[in-house]
Amino acid sequence: MRQSRSSTNRVTRRRLLSVSGALALTAACGSNTGRDGGRDGGAGGGPALDHWYHQYGEAGTEQAVRRYASAYRKARVNVQWRPGNYDQQTAAALLTRSAPDVFEGWPTLDQIRGGQVADLTGLLTGVRDDFHPAVLAPKTYQGKVYGIPQVIDTQALYYRKSLLDKAGVRPPRTLDELIDAAKALTTKHVKGLFLGNDGGAGVLGATPLRAAGLEPVTSDGEVGFDDPRAARTLGKLHRFHADGSLLLGAPTDWSDPSAFVQGLTAMQWTGLWALPGIQRALGDDFGVLPFPEDGPQGRPSVPVGAYGAAVSARSGHVEAAKAYVKWLWVERTDYQRDFALSYGFHIPARLSLAKKTAVLAEGPAADAVRFATDYGYAGPLLWTDRSLTAFQDALSRIIIDGADPAAQLRPVIATTRAELKRVRS
Repeated sequence: MRQSRSSTNRVTRRRLLSVSGALALTAACGSNTGRDGGRDGGAGGGPALDHWYHQYGEAGTEQAVRRYASAYRKARVNVQWRPGNYDQQTAAALLTRSAPDVFEGWPTLDQIRGGQVADLTGLLTGVRDDFHPAVLAPKTYQGKVYGIPQVIDTQALYYRKSLLDKAGVRPPRTLDELIDAAKALTTKHVKGLFLGNDGGAGVLGATPLRAAGLEPVTSDGEVGFDDPRAARTLGKLHRFHADGSLLLGAPTDWSDPSAFVQGLTAMQWTGLWALPGIQRALGDDFGVLPFPEDGPQGRPSVPVGAYGAAVSARSGHVEAAKAYVKWLWVERTDYQRDFALSYGFHIPARLSLAKKTAVLAEGPAADAVRFATDYGYAGPLLWTDRSLTAFQDALSRIIIDGADPAAQLRPVIATTRAELKRVRS
């Protein structure tokens, strides 16, 4: 990497699902911190705080976060909307005095261990259990929290009910059933399954490992897929390509539901954000499923992701910045609900909010929320970019070329083991 862990070209919240691990730290960016008394936001008194966001693609998001900042009364908050390679900009700024007080992001292990981000554990006193543990875990190191989740994105397997009924196929509950269903649903004009134009290596990542009951990195910091089950499960993914049931070369990639709603595929792996558009196009002629389990030790697998609000340890107003983050992403549940659902379709990071949100309480949306709650996982903090890239490259060769899974995984295991040793040193 730094290839994106998402195949989409638009910069939106959906890219969170593929963000984790270490960033390549580059030379410092410019010295314009925006700490000029809050010319773009913040009508309140107190210190001036600079708050960075990446440039979202969803209309209205920028106006919303500026409105939130203007409502804060204990500091003058200047929102900076950052186009371009946001992750790289932020990583560079955190090494300098140009660092923002508050930034949206995914604090990396290198940033945490390097003392670049502040400990935010105390902001969650009394409410920590109300945040989805899967999205909180990658922001937690040695029991301390370094980022407050803002919103949850998740992925699911969408299927066309009428096409499955016509083919006499039931919604697949295991990987073997998914392989058989994709083949049965493939016709002259419709492919059975769309996992992205690269065959699925980019978007699936560690999802198949989880389906086999494995992890990329275990809870005690060891390689989690040095196990015959990994090769067995990953090897099955080539069947989709060998059977000719994978849609490849679609006009848009996995993050866009166009291939599904236009009838080019009977099943597609895509995000929750796509659900409203699919519903408008297809009515109730679709359902959603988690990635299916594989083997007796397997389990359904649902990737989730969430950018978080973090505080730079170089800020001259660390405590004021923490207070602002707590106000916005812990206390102001009305803003949290607005941010999740008014400018796209996402799950509030607090579980209690998701349960009380009407549009998430019925139909496929409710199913997706339940799957994310029951089976959701996020890439571990110790699963670095180098490890992920090696894994994705191997997965691509397995899916498309039919390369031997065990042979492909051996160097990935070695790379991951070396990375775990590096980050512990």
